[in-house]
Amino acid sequence: MTTCSVPRRPCRVVGLLLLVVLSFLLLRRYLHFKPGSSDHDVAQRLSWHNLIPPWLRHRQLGLHTKGQNFMLGDSTIWIFGGSVHYFRVPRAYWRDRLLKMKACGLNTLTTYVPWNLHEPQRGTFDFSGNLDLETFVLTAAEVGLWVILRPGPYICSEIDLGGLPSWLLQDSGMRLRTTYKGFTEAVDLYFDHLMARVVPLQYKHGGPIIAVQVENEYGSYNRDPAYMPYVKKALEDRGIVELLLTSDNKDGLSKGFLDGVLATINLQSQHELHLLTPFLLSVQGVKPKMVMEYWTGWFDSWGGPHNILDSSEVLKTVSAIIDAGSSINLYMFHGGTNFGFINGAMHYHEYKSDVTSYDYDAVLTEAGDYTAKYVKLREFFGSISGGPLPPPPDLLPKAAYESLQPVLYLSLWDALDYMEEPISSEKPINMENLPINDKNGQSFGYILYETTIDSSGILRGLVCDRGQVFVDTVSIGFLYYEKKEIVIPSIQGYAMLRILVENCGRVNYGDNIDDQRKGLIGDIYLNNSPLRDFKIYSLEMKKNFFQRFSSNTWTSVPEAPTFPAFFLGVLSVALSPLDTFMKLEGWEKGVVFINGQNLGRYWNIGPQETLYLPGAWLEQGMNQVIVFEEKMAGPMIQFTETPQLGRNRYLK
Repeated sequence: MTTCSVPRRPCRVVGLLLLVVLSFLLLRRYLHFKPGSSDHDVAQRLSWHNLIPPWLRHRQLGLHTKGQNFMLGDSTIWIFGGSVHYFRVPRAYWRDRLLKMKACGLNTLTTYVPWNLHEPQRGTFDFSGNLDLETFVLTAAEVGLWVILRPGPYICSEIDLGGLPSWLLQDSGMRLRTTYKGFTEAVDLYFDHLMARVVPLQYKHGGPIIAVQVENEYGSYNRDPAYMPYVKKALEDRGIVELLLTSDNKDGLSKGFLDGVLATINLQSQHELHLLTPFLLSVQGVKPKMVMEYWTGWFDSWGGPHNILDSSEVLKTVSAIIDAGSSINLYMFHGGTNFGFINGAMHYHEYKSDVTSYDYDAVLTEAGDYTAKYVKLREFFGSISGGPLPPPPDLLPKAAYESLQPVLYLSLWDALDYMEEPISSEKPINMENLPINDKNGQSFGYILYETTIDSSGILRGLVCDRGQVFVDTVSIGFLYYEKKEIVIPSIQGYAMLRILVENCGRVNYGDNIDDQRKGLIGDIYLNNSPLRDFKIYSLEMKKNFFQRFSSNTWTSVPEAPTFPAFFLGVLSVALSPLDTFMKLEGWEKGVVFINGQNLGRYWNIGPQETLYLPGAWLEQGMNQVIVFEEKMAGPMIQFTETPQLGRNRYLK
């Protein structure tokens, strides 16, 4: 389907060919890299990039529109894209996933940029390791892919708070995704830093970024008519010179478009294809059509089924989109994993948090394996590519390691002795407003509230998202959105009331994103009297969390452990480490850490039954495995070569 216009004069042909060859050789020389390179390497590559003569570096015509066609320079181009999120894929596997994308016949990578991960504290930025955006983009360039960048500031993406940092919620009057001063000032500072990294990677500066998206599905939110023009100007003022896009689903199409910005649509069903021509034609005239998100599957929520979309249905819809004259981006081409605590949630009639796996029933599996969708789409794109596709890379092997039995144990109550001093407060403080992390509050994990009571009765309050209630060390039940009261049994004298609250994931889509503060929200009452004098422990469980526990801290696992508790075991890897899937049969709910890496949450309500453990995070020899379990431990931790994502439900 890709066609190119042919210059009429031979001299122009020769000149263009020489320019292309020189550009290619210089870019290969100065932007060559390998995954795993350091931040210094990135800086060095960019400094070399700046030495390329401006007459060679500067491409006057980037991606632009001409009638109903996309043009890249003087050539007509169809965008066959796929979404991969670098922050959901181990860095060591970035190249593997992108090579598989290229071998499927796609020519463009799309990725979101998660503000909450890149600026975990106000003014403190992290673009290292798995968050090295520049290396990811340059890897795509080396593989032979163009890039469409979707920098937000809000990205949805089924990530906590749609990618917005939780410290924004310290402002009680915060109005996210509007021109509220407290929000735009924060966006401006973030964009100052982010765009300084992005600008040199644009096509017109010799890089692979051919387009940049303005926010994300704002038409479905539509709180402030001045907001989208503000984001557009914020991008342009900081040097974004490539084609700008908006992206909206059917609920927001009529409100999300922006003058001077190409409107694109998001959909899953062929029944929505009617939106392509009449609506887009009515709002922007004759322009290229683009499905920015064709949903190849869907995400899963705890307690629900595993959503899947039949591969034949995917092929029919992709074919219909292209037959309609539209470019396309597959969301997701490869979903990856919500490692750590980054998953988002939905809250309409009830609150539902997303599972750890972001497999999404995508074209590649969570571990990067081929699917029936991949085989059919590769054949389809190969038939319209005009040339042979590169061979698909070999699959990464998997291993079913020997089961391990945790040998050491530490109850949460004993672990408190090794924590930093708790915060003393007359009233409960929500997670975001804790005076920690240089006064940026707490973003993820758990928070523990303690206070003294001297009577039984009805305990009542708003807990977000899930609070396990203890009298001394005895669990008496849970408080959550649908259950705001619990009976405190008879006690004699004074007792310690403890509430362990988990942030299960802030809502990432909908009208209530301003109301996503976690922990105890407001007062909590015993028999209608507000409780006072709290000690509050922050349990973020960051990578350095377990360093405070020395070898003498742990004890042998008792026959009847007290919960919640930490369990420690060792996974022995004799040969080169391979990918595997961890199964915690007999365990109830908690989090797993391998060599300090947070693999994410598990929960026996499903649908997800295994956790993806990348071999890239294992070492030959001994590997530390720590499980934080809230209620009930199983005897063993098992490993399997195949994932178990739960009972399937076909999407219609």
